[in-house]
Amino acid sequence: MKKIITGSFLLLLAAIGFLSCEKDDICAEGTVTTPNLVVEFYDKDNRTVLKNVTYFQYFTTDGDTLPSYKTYLNTNKILVPLRTNNEESQWVFSLGKKVNSDTIYNKDAITFKYLHNEIYVSRACGFKSNFILNPNIQDDPNPQVDDSQDADGLWIQDYTIEQPNIETSDEVHVKIYF
Repeated sequence: MKKIITGSFLLLLAAIGFLSCEKDDICAEGTVTTPNLVVEFYDKDNRTVLKNVTYFQYFTTDGDTLPSYKTYLNTNKILVPLRTNNEESQWVFSLGKKVNSDTIYNKDAITFKYLHNEIYVSRACGFKSNFILNPNIQDDPNPQVDDSQDADGLWIQDYTIEQPNIETSDEVHVKIYF
């Protein structure tokens, strides 16, 4: 009788231990998280024609909070992360060209201003941020482009904000003409 009670007690303890375990909280692979800013490049003379940037790099001077460097060899679209702890992100967009065997870069600083809000996704995924680009007005342009990096002239000739609400990385938010 003592063996039956002891066995039942151990079985009850094992059942309680098993039932008290929680399911692992893992954010599912397809879950939408904080989106990137999608930028496409176009020909300045024919504004409907996509134009590839070759030897393109972008980087930030604030390597502590964002990935600090990305290089593309031949593309017409890039995805740029925005800071979630600030209401602006400054990047240096660097366009290279081959001269003999050297690559010469023209660097333009570009600052995006925006509002952001955090949205609860789930316990496993936590929060994500959505962004709203500030309107581009004459007294306070957005984005701001300057040649402070190398003073060799702006390679970015113009830009348009196509979609100010940045909720996914599936649509183009900004078009740059060069």
